[in-house]
Amino acid sequence: MTSVDLSGEDDGAAVAGGPAAGALRELLALLDDGAPLEHFARPAADARAAGAGAGEQALVEEATRVALDIRHTLDQHRRREAELTALFDTAGDLAALRDLDAVLRAIVHRARMLLGTDLAYLTLNDPVAGDTYMRVTDGSVSAAFQQLRLGMGEGLGGLVAQSARPYASADYRADSRFKHTPAIDSGVREEGLRGILGVPLRVGNRVIGVLYAADRAVRDFAPGAVALLSSLADHAAVAIDSARLLEETRAALVDLGVANATVRAHSEAMRLATETHDRLTELVLRGADTAGLAREVAALLGGGLVVHDSDGSELARVAAAPSAAGPDAPEQPGVPRQSAAAREQREQRDQRAQREQGIAASRSGGRAVRVDGVWVCAVLAGPELLGSISLTGRPGLADSDRRLFERTALVTALLLLLRRSTAQAEDRVRGELLGDLLAAGPDGRVRDPAGQSLRARKLGVDLTRPHAVLVLHCDAAPRARLAAEGARRARALAGLAGLYEGRVVLLAPTGAPGPLARSLAEDLGQVLGAPVTVGAAGPATGPAALPGAHAEALRCLEALHALGHTGHGAALPDLGFLGILLGERTDVGGYVELVLGPVLDYDRRRGTELVRTLEAYYAHGASLARAKDALHVHVNTVVQRLDRIGRLLGDSWNTPSRALEIQLALRVHRVAAVPLPAPPQGP
Repeated sequence: MTSVDLSGEDDGAAVAGGPAAGALRELLALLDDGAPLEHFARPAADARAAGAGAGEQALVEEATRVALDIRHTLDQHRRREAELTALFDTAGDLAALRDLDAVLRAIVHRARMLLGTDLAYLTLNDPVAGDTYMRVTDGSVSAAFQQLRLGMGEGLGGLVAQSARPYASADYRADSRFKHTPAIDSGVREEGLRGILGVPLRVGNRVIGVLYAADRAVRDFAPGAVALLSSLADHAAVAIDSARLLEETRAALVDLGVANATVRAHSEAMRLATETHDRLTELVLRGADTAGLAREVAALLGGGLVVHDSDGSELARVAAAPSAAGPDAPEQPGVPRQSAAAREQREQRDQRAQREQGIAASRSGGRAVRVDGVWVCAVLAGPELLGSISLTGRPGLADSDRRLFERTALVTALLLLLRRSTAQAEDRVRGELLGDLLAAGPDGRVRDPAGQSLRARKLGVDLTRPHAVLVLHCDAAPRARLAAEGARRARALAGLAGLYEGRVVLLAPTGAPGPLARSLAEDLGQVLGAPVTVGAAGPATGPAALPGAHAEALRCLEALHALGHTGHGAALPDLGFLGILLGERTDVGGYVELVLGPVLDYDRRRGTELVRTLEAYYAHGASLARAKDALHVHVNTVVQRLDRIGRLLGDSWNTPSRALEIQLALRVHRVAAVPLPAPPQGP
């Protein structure tokens, strides 16, 4: 651009008011109006006609050249603006589309319209086949062309797909830069194509296809056309990838909806389970027992619930059939009682084995398990097995109900732990009281019997009632286990239990110590799986009588061991004459009644002489002949009387051990001056 020096004062004034100023104003007006190019020569001509000087004419001519440059630049900007507007419109159209096929058709159609070509088409890369295939065409008339597949590097499109660079050919058929194949050339000839432009569709560094614009005549594609198609291809690639992502998103949303529904259902189930857990925990903390907890859970789950402790003892049963036929169950016609009992035992064994199998599986897996249609869950406190719960009547259990059932096991564990802690505290108190009751002072008297009776009443033990003292012993089981089982039995009997002088002692209200001792020995032996020996004494009433009863029970226990009766239970009277020898409080009348009671009663009621017959029989060395002479009766009478005695005392009455007991009882009976029955009136 020529620079004119207008720094002189006179020249500047001349320009400001001369023809040049008018010419400059006219050039600006032409630029503002966007006048045609030929109009820009008129201001310079007008300035010359107006007599402008040489300097002014040079200034106007220079201003005209600058104005033409500005006009050319503005034209380029307007053209670029139009192209950008078209691209933005295309992007808007593509963004509004949701179907992939519609997106591809819109891309190809807009490319054809923007470049003004006869044909536009698009190929997509196939990563599996390793080529690029014809996906959409606009303006195509050849079926063969529409089905073309181009290997990577083949033809113009294959080269674009392989190199990720745009390529253009004014006349593809005669262009030797490209790898021609029969299939591609045949399709191009059938379509009648000559000039072809191809640009890559790229997503990041990855080429997903090629966008083409083609004419059926020879055509040179200007750099602007390449740039325009490349810009459209960039938009198209994003749109294609967005459409793909949209499809994937839709599928993911469907899956997410399903997952969300599952999560909501699971969350709702967890919420209900948590609320139920809180409800059950509150129930326990309010002091409910296992039966109350079982009723609540059975109602929630709609089934039957059975709770067992760690030894298999049943703690609660709600809405569940008994494990086996009980003693009051009706007999089945034609089935002997022994057969029914055997079947009951088999059923109990089978059910116990089934429960133990389920407990083992639940304990190892940490979940409730189903065994033969019954759900079983171990009740655990850490690794310790506290018991089990069983759910019947619900062979199919949903996950939420299963979790509720498993939470019930946790709450049951809490209940059993609370129960055990309470029982242990009570057992300590009961054991301390028992120790005080059995310990006599140096003078042999019980300390503060009134205070001890009051302490006993607070624990629910009435010492004014007759009580038996029982001493328990088991070599095979730990003493703590025996003490725990003894305490459990004592609570059930409303008595006391604890350790005293290294042995497990139990105090229970009863007037029959012997039968209670036998029952305890049998039951505890089954629970512990080892023989339990129980020595008993009593009944004793009041605190003062308990130390002596304990000493007698201890002697009875020692006698049982000495006689080889380990695993049995008895009181001293049950030991016969040995009990009389060991007993501190000898009950002669009781011993005689125990041995000879049925015979004595028969003589009293019938006025017979069975006791005299026994005395004569043993006094004469068990000789019938000498006995009949002493009794002055016929020998057949003696035989008949002895038969009657056998039926009253049992078939073993004449064995050596029983015979010794009977003879001792006869002598004690005579020494104690027990009145004999009146003489018989007949044989």
